[in-house]
Amino acid sequence: MSQPAPDPQPHFPHRALAARIGHGDWVRLRTLILLRWTAIFGQATAILVAWKYYDIRLDLVLCLLVVGAAVLANVIAIFAFPVNTRLSERGAMLTLLFDTLQLSLLLFLTGGLNNPFALLILAPATIAATALQTRSTVFVGLLTIALVTLVTFFHVPLKTLDATSITVPALFEFGFWLAIVIGVVFLGLYARRVASEIHVMGDALLATQMALAREQKLTDLGGVVAAAAHELGTPLATIKLTSRELARDLADHPELRADAELILEQADRCRDILRSMGRAGKQDLHLRSAPVSAVIREAAEPHMGRGKDLHFDLDDTPGSGRQPEILRQPEIIHGLRNLIQNAVDFARSEVWVDTEWSERALTVTIADDGEGYPPHLIGRIGDPFLPRRRDDDPARRPDYDGMGLGLFIAKTLLERTGAQLRFTNGSDPFLTEEERPERSGAVVEVIWPRATIEAEATGGLGENRQILS
Repeated sequence: MSQPAPDPQPHFPHRALAARIGHGDWVRLRTLILLRWTAIFGQATAILVAWKYYDIRLDLVLCLLVVGAAVLANVIAIFAFPVNTRLSERGAMLTLLFDTLQLSLLLFLTGGLNNPFALLILAPATIAATALQTRSTVFVGLLTIALVTLVTFFHVPLKTLDATSITVPALFEFGFWLAIVIGVVFLGLYARRVASEIHVMGDALLATQMALAREQKLTDLGGVVAAAAHELGTPLATIKLTSRELARDLADHPELRADAELILEQADRCRDILRSMGRAGKQDLHLRSAPVSAVIREAAEPHMGRGKDLHFDLDDTPGSGRQPEILRQPEIIHGLRNLIQNAVDFARSEVWVDTEWSERALTVTIADDGEGYPPHLIGRIGDPFLPRRRDDDPARRPDYDGMGLGLFIAKTLLERTGAQLRFTNGSDPFLTEEERPERSGAVVEVIWPRATIEAEATGGLGENRQILS
């Protein structure tokens, strides 16, 4: 097993999921408007306090015009766009660039880096790192650094009313500039990493919900199939009996006899279709629990004809007791199916599914004879969207993207049922072929407390439901 996770289903649309979601579309215009109102209030307050109470000589008209430009931009945005507008990538970038330019111009009029509020120019760049794509984030960050450098050398000096200059030592000014530049880079990278992990986890959880919803729909479909097969059984039997009698009575009329035989043939076909649908959708709504071996075989059934030998071993040691009967939850079936699919995909020829139980716990172990998990990824198995190995052969499994989403879905679904998962390798990757044991590949242990998974002794039948026509 050269990779830690497969696709949960061959046709599952997780590859298109990230492509459909744009980073810019996550930013609401209303949010940026509220942040800008906060900045406007702070800027106006700082200007008026410095001018009124600290006797700092400022070009009050120009300063208030710069603040007024932000007010005008907010008013236009409020009246020109709906309240629930979400900005595109370009729209969000232009909005943040406007805020950066507005604040830089204000710093130019109020002493440059001698103004202690110059640190606030980090805000737009940090927001860009959390909300925009990498290219837009880099552009906003570089523009911020360029403008900070510009106002360091070119700015209106700060002076009091008696013409006393307010400046910091040159060394402090350089240190302040360097701190802002480092802040743009460090805060940008830090915010980018955290936001990226949040977005990836959100996408993966959405994929998990979609997979669980699909499994639940299959469960419901199984009940519909069972009801349809039951209800249509008598009419089909009547059609078959009548058509058979007609074919016998019309022996002297070949054309009519052929029509009667066609009706009989199509009735048999309907019967076979209902029978095959019943086998494919075994999730009868009335069967709420089953022996653990039956649930495991149900989960493994789609992968039993794929050219690999699956071995199912039950704990038969003395004192192990009667085989547990567990709830047939969609989470359990889909989670185990993903794990078995992963083993079948990367096994050489054999996969083992062992089931053991004690008075307190139920353990299902899935192992294979493949190459095992990559040693450097064992600690990260279960995380979504893992990077693909460079030495992985795409021809071995062309549909596999190496994103770790399959095991993430399996782990998330099974943990929702109270299970704990352990991922290990069956042998040391540095052993020779002769030294490797039979179960040399990846090993997954799924351990449940029996109290959380075992069903009550009701025979597995749920309550009867009236079938409404």
